[in-house]
Amino acid sequence: MLIVNSASRRGRETFDQARDRLVELGVSLTAAHAVDDPSTLPQLVQETIDAGARTIVLGGGDGTVSSVAPQLCNTQVALGLLPTGTANDLARTLGLPTDLMKACETVAGGKAVDVDLGVVGDDRFLNVSSLGLAVGVTEMLNPKLKKRLGALAYPIAAVKAYRRFVPFSARLEFPDGDHPDVELDDLLQLAVANGRFYGGGAVVSPDAGIDDHLLDVYAIPRGTPRQRWQVARHFVSGAFTENDHVYHVTTQNVRVSTNPGEAVNVDGELSARTPVDFGIVQGGLRVIVQADATVGV
Repeated sequence: MLIVNSASRRGRETFDQARDRLVELGVSLTAAHAVDDPSTLPQLVQETIDAGARTIVLGGGDGTVSSVAPQLCNTQVALGLLPTGTANDLARTLGLPTDLMKACETVAGGKAVDVDLGVVGDDRFLNVSSLGLAVGVTEMLNPKLKKRLGALAYPIAAVKAYRRFVPFSARLEFPDGDHPDVELDDLLQLAVANGRFYGGGAVVSPDAGIDDHLLDVYAIPRGTPRQRWQVARHFVSGAFTENDHVYHVTTQNVRVSTNPGEAVNVDGELSARTPVDFGIVQGGLRVIVQADATVGV
């Protein structure tokens, strides 16, 4: 089954191209859908799974995949991803080509592997759930800006969000006892990450992976101007997590509380609020990657 979010940045203009190319490559499609209303995607994917589909080829961005992650979780239905969104961080994490024709070739000739899914409350996420500045960035982004500038929309929105941002405090509790509970004050951002990339190509941390069965948790305090510069200059590489003033641990379960409650950016959507529990589903999502890829278990 081919399902394309035609509301995503390149969705509508690529639907026909993707369908025709997949057929040329010998992929047998039982049906193909261009979906204008993204809110209907979870139901459509669930109906497709119930009908016995073994593979769903999904065209869209990170938000598209994240929206149907609960339906795909632990089903063994393989996801073939055609990255047609703005950031396409999941594609980066999986080493998938963002060129549409090459992505179709990966679907036709790649291999299926299992990767982890993050848990946020009763929902699932692929890349990162974050509080603080990332929420402000999401609020500053709009479809017109993303369509016009693509991934460049993120740093522009970040500058705008920073100018009006108010630091916050958080409490982290670790039910497995692998880390002591901690109170963190004067924070710019707190993130719980399942994947490796987010925000249009920034790395979570140097060792983060979507197949390591761990969540990366980091918190960035406002700190001094020098400390903020140290974080900013290493933010894209993820090396900022090695700075002494940045809190960074890996775990499988963490509870995040704030007072008052804070909105949580879940893969680019403001769909949760603190207090909230985070966890991980090991190998919860089956995806098609390139035949020589090393990601996945």
